Amino acid sequence: MQIIDMHTLNETQLVQAARLLSDELPIGWPAPSEAMNEVRSRLEEDGDVYLAAVDGNAVIGFCGVLPQYDGHVFELHPLVVRHDWQRKGVGTALVSEIARIARERGGLTLWLGADDEKPGGETSLANADLYDDLPGKFRDFAPGTHQSAFYLKLGFKIVGVMPDANGEGKPDICMAKRL
Repeated sequence: MQIIDMHTLNETQLVQAARLLSDELPIGWPAPSEAMNEVRSRLEEDGDVYLAAVDGNAVIGFCGVLPQYDGHVFELHPLVVRHDWQRKGVGTALVSEIARIARERGGLTLWLGADDEKPGGETSLANADLYDDLPGKFRDFAPGTHQSAFYLKLGFKIVGVMPDANGEGKPDICMAKRL
């Protein structure tokens, strides 16, 4: 596996990256055409950094960071890894490299929003009254099957939550780590 700049991908590989979005994150990108629009628009933005994990000519994952707050903070968006490559270090390697680049560019914080939007929810924050004892809910947070468990292992902390961001009982969990 190699991690490379997504700007160097050929058209076939860009299609693979878009397919990853629609296959692995269908709530955000239900159609391949929407995913391709996302990939192309992100690669056109100045200052954004996008990296792909490739195995031979196959794109097996990618992630990006978007500078914010005058470059002090970078948003990790998105991170996606092909299902058959998950739990093999691909996501960890992508986040590690993207964090290194953000740090080199003067970033102090890396943050992300982790939507808990599946029916029924995945975390202990789903379908909870987040206006009642929020500090206690953070203290007792249980990620369940949600991607937040992965980010917690990488040193991210919950720094906030937006209740009902994705519909009633479906919060967006804000996570961050110091670079």
